[in-house]
Amino acid sequence: MAILVDQDTRLLVQGVTGHEGEFHCGQMIAYGTQVVAGVTPGKGGQWACDGQVPVFDTVEEARAATGANASIVYVPAPSAPDAILEAAAAGISLIVCITEGVPVHDMIRISAHFAQKQVILIGPNCPGILSPSKANVGIIPGHIAIPGPVGIVSRSGTLTYEVIHALTSRGIGQSTCVGIGGDPIVGTSFVEILEMFEEDPSTEQVVLIGEIGGNDEERAAQFIAERVTKPVVAFVAGRTAPPGKRMGHAGAIIEGDSGTAMEKIAAFEAVGVRVAEHPGQVPDLMIH
Repeated sequence: MAILVDQDTRLLVQGVTGHEGEFHCGQMIAYGTQVVAGVTPGKGGQWACDGQVPVFDTVEEARAATGANASIVYVPAPSAPDAILEAAAAGISLIVCITEGVPVHDMIRISAHFAQKQVILIGPNCPGILSPSKANVGIIPGHIAIPGPVGIVSRSGTLTYEVIHALTSRGIGQSTCVGIGGDPIVGTSFVEILEMFEEDPSTEQVVLIGEIGGNDEERAAQFIAERVTKPVVAFVAGRTAPPGKRMGHAGAIIEGDSGTAMEKIAAFEAVGVRVAEHPGQVPDLMIH
């Protein structure tokens, strides 16, 4: 088993005829993901990815014709909020938004809208979801992962890849790897993914990769203490980050006395989570 995506996921790609959309669509197909449709307004009736993917004008048309149940958004930031809302309105239950630079006020509006719907949004500004050997919905390099019992949830893209590679190098496989995104407001939090991993029988341990800014890690620590029975290892990036300066992600900024790496590390250690000093140390802290 896995969480969120597997071999039964039927994916449509919004923005499939753009450079990024078509390239990553081809990569996902090569991995074995069922990409059943693409959407680009005004280009319905065409084919993308060397004739492998039919293109539709709207998500509604694509879903009706192909039975798509998940969408990935490779649409420029000004149009990404409307693309997300269009997918939700068409009945897509899982939406992954790779796009960087989606305005915070748009995400506030989307979050309020999704609170009334049974829709899961991963992102924006995220690397997506990889369930090794089953499906790759996003931009995580599939070749660095192997199937296994460790779930990964992360605010970072490249650090996710580092940890996957470190685990794989030691023969430790992954159930699902989820990049939730590093913006101040994202569709799905650490807590929601931790809950999914707790309920997933194929996930035996969890790795959480956090970074400075916000209080999502502290909330995750509290949830782990109250609800998670499986071992958790964490890594928090930004130990030396200066206050008031954005580091990488839009959400990675220390404001006042809150959001520091040391605060987050202390919160995890207080509830028994083992915290790595660097990504390569994560496999050493796993329970074997």
